[in-house]
Amino acid sequence: MNIVCLLGSPRPSGNSATLAKRFLDTAAGLGGRVRTFHLNQLAYRGCQACYACKQKLDRCILEDDLTEVLAAVVEAEVLVTATPVYFGEVSSQLKGFIDRTFSYLKPDYLTNPNPCRLGPGKQWVFIASQGHNDPDVFADVYPRYAYFFKWFGFGATHAIRACGVRQAGEVAERPEAMARAEEVARLVMGNKQRLEEG
Repeated sequence: MNIVCLLGSPRPSGNSATLAKRFLDTAAGLGGRVRTFHLNQLAYRGCQACYACKQKLDRCILEDDLTEVLAAVVEAEVLVTATPVYFGEVSSQLKGFIDRTFSYLKPDYLTNPNPCRLGPGKQWVFIASQGHNDPDVFADVYPRYAYFFKWFGFGATHAIRACGVRQAGEVAERPEAMARAEEVARLVMGNKQRLEEG
């Protein structure tokens, strides 16, 4: 299975990256082929609202470090996005990518029952870490973006979340969060196996 992971934290060994590593290591052990992009190390702009992807091209017209990332997601069967929660939202690094996914939408996306250029059946894994201890706080982040990824045609979405983690890598000492990363990896790989067997 082709898995693309986008790390949205500015900290290479932050908590969201630590959770992502556990997920990816587990998936790789089950046969997954993993490619990871550290968004903070890339140079790119946000969507320019030029509509070239609707009028001239079937992809984003911008040529920058995100061009390769957007192309990799097209080929991926599983997209993993990992982010800290900053000010109640995904990191700006990840939000920049999400805004550029506007280029995946077809010109008639507002009326088309299949609005996205991406192939159907992809899975999305959302990994988030936050300093706030209360899981009810910022619980709206995942469902808000799950709405868009489902609209894009993703067949299944999964969440891995850790609360009350502040120091880089602290989540590694949270057995329940690390176990959840492994559980979702097995679920994702199992979903693929069931699709192939069916």
